[in-house]
Amino acid sequence: MAIQGVTKLVAIVDDDDSVRGALHGMLKAVGLPALAFGSAEEFLKSGQQHHTACLITDIRMPGISGLELQARLNAEHCRIPTIFITAHGDAQMRMQALRAGAVEFLAKPFNDEALLETVRASGSRELNPRDTHAAQEGLCGGFRKNREW
Repeated sequence: MAIQGVTKLVAIVDDDDSVRGALHGMLKAVGLPALAFGSAEEFLKSGQQHHTACLITDIRMPGISGLELQARLNAEHCRIPTIFITAHGDAQMRMQALRAGAVEFLAKPFNDEALLETVRASGSRELNPRDTHAAQEGLCGGFRKNREW
């Protein structure tokens, strides 16, 4: 969806090709614009964080981990609603992610409907074409810093 030349999307960051492909296909099938990235570095280099309404990321990846990605985005005042998915999570990781602003922490395998519900809820303003004010405010910077989740 494009609003004033800016596409709001769901970004998927996972080093596992099959997970990344399945998530991308599922989101596209329900009409949500999505882009998939094989690493946190690839996502950061893309510049798409400034157009991302919701981020789905794995925790453990080569290079920058999902938790490190979240910390970098937060440091840039780019507080994207983030959903962590992992096969290797523990209570400490979960608490770290949630305290840093994650909206959900799901263990693999996860329920597709639960994930979709969380994506829709966390990105509702940016993914809803009728809410043009939120879209015009932008996703990084002051809008995210002041938003309550």
